[in-house]
Amino acid sequence: MNTSGKARAHTNIALIKYWGKADEALIIPMNNSLSVTLDKFYTETKVTFSPEYTKDTLILNGEEVKDDQAKKIHRFMDLVRERSHTSQYAYIESVNYVPTAAGLASSASAYAALAAACNEALQLNMSEKDLSRLARRGSGSASRSIYGGFAEWEKGYDDETSYAKSIDAQGWEDDLAMIFVVINNQSKKVSSRSGMSHTRETSRFYQYWLDHVDQDIADVKQAIEHKDFKHLGTVIEENGLCMHATNLGSQPPFTYLVAESYEVMDIVHQCREAGYPCYFTMDAGPNVKILVEKKNQQYVIDALLESFNKEQVIASDITHTGIEIIK
Repeated sequence: MNTSGKARAHTNIALIKYWGKADEALIIPMNNSLSVTLDKFYTETKVTFSPEYTKDTLILNGEEVKDDQAKKIHRFMDLVRERSHTSQYAYIESVNYVPTAAGLASSASAYAALAAACNEALQLNMSEKDLSRLARRGSGSASRSIYGGFAEWEKGYDDETSYAKSIDAQGWEDDLAMIFVVINNQSKKVSSRSGMSHTRETSRFYQYWLDHVDQDIADVKQAIEHKDFKHLGTVIEENGLCMHATNLGSQPPFTYLVAESYEVMDIVHQCREAGYPCYFTMDAGPNVKILVEKKNQQYVIDALLESFNKEQVIASDITHTGIEIIK
């Protein structure tokens, strides 16, 4: 008998970065990280298990995936089969609702949605904690996409203890938004995985990163508790720059940032000087994300549009919604 499940998960953006793995196979990070989940970008995935299937098949945005991504999905599905004590293969239909020009990685929402869809299809009745653990095995950041709003991924020390949990912001998310400035949506020369391992192994600045990231987490959680936007923004901006500095300290050094990335940072500084607080962060790529209070969002967008075109500037609210099961 065929069994199906369908789920939606939203993409999250790390405010305090995850950079470096302590365990490559289990995807156990070197440090805790903290993120916010976005309303505008999400993945919907339907999974159907059947005794008639002879392999796992992934249909992504209407096309079958047959490259290394398909192998990664198969490994993930093996974990699901192991947990559910089934030998059935699956037909996976996944759609990424991310603007094609956004230059935004969808692995977080993709694996969170896949984990939730498998949980529904096989009636595993997994808790949010266990869903987070399972999603982590596909993509580390997916552990945080189980939740809406703010979430912290606790690094833990093994498969059982490494998972994300929600942070109660008492509705403060409703006052905040994130603006994306898309500089380049092409494939990166240095993947996140390669960048992490190279930095951890060779960067003279990496230990400084580890020594200070726990305090960054504590400061951000305090800022969320007190709804202190300036404190929140100051810490996340410094943390993002510190992560990118570790890359420059590697041997040989490398960077994800380009001239336009620095141009956006300059515009953010100008907005702050004009009395419109906003703060930038960058992941493993040149695109810049800007956290802003909604009341000041349009001013910042207008400032950006003086240097970038409309297709490059995308705004999103923050969502309270975590995993959604679609009937």
